[in-house]
Amino acid sequence: MKVIIDSRENIAKLAAKQYIELLAKKPNAVLGHATGSTPLDLYAELVKLCKEGWISYKDVTSFNLDEYVGLDGSHDQSYRYFMNENLFNHIDIDKAKTFVPSGIDTSAAAVAAYDKAIEAAGGIDLQLLGIGENGHIGFNEPDTPFGSLTHMVELTESTRKANSRLFAGGIDEVPTHAVTMGVKTVMNAKSIILMATGPKKAPIMKEVLEGPVTEHVPASVLQLHPSVTIYMDYEAAAQLSK
Repeated sequence: MKVIIDSRENIAKLAAKQYIELLAKKPNAVLGHATGSTPLDLYAELVKLCKEGWISYKDVTSFNLDEYVGLDGSHDQSYRYFMNENLFNHIDIDKAKTFVPSGIDTSAAAVAAYDKAIEAAGGIDLQLLGIGENGHIGFNEPDTPFGSLTHMVELTESTRKANSRLFAGGIDEVPTHAVTMGVKTVMNAKSIILMATGPKKAPIMKEVLEGPVTEHVPASVLQLHPSVTIYMDYEAAAQLSK
């Protein structure tokens, strides 16, 4: 596990270099994308690099981590909408090769098909992650089995409260369930980037990096992955002892 601590602006630029290197070696790479406020600076940097001709996504396939149950892609709080607005609409990616779990068809067959589609694409080369204040990656809440594949999950009250700032009607509008890649799905990626910013992430990052590997802190499983890079700003790293 490689840990990089720098300013919020710089970690976005440093993380973007991994995309430059990967796509130079493998233009048809399979990328795993994340949503939320943390990757926005990275996505802005990737858009800039694409427009300047440093990288191209024309042969890339993309799989997103998760989606709210009950929201279709036209809803402005759906993760499909988020990805289109913040990345896909601004780069040369083929939208037909961008996949987000369905928040409408949550049948067992549809959920299982997501993992099969990732496998059929050759597996994820680089998976981007954020982290929740309770240690969730994707929407894998505390005590999610490490062997889990893509599944539907009931969101904790703390997760819904944290995300309520994005909904005009507050927490009452935040869906109670989501479909998410499982912990095993994430760990199957060949390489992983986890980004953490801000003081609210400092306590959990100390647990993730310095605590035991435990299902109660889902992101702690990253200690077991052979190729993980953690990008943190100074605030998120404030409680680290090492």
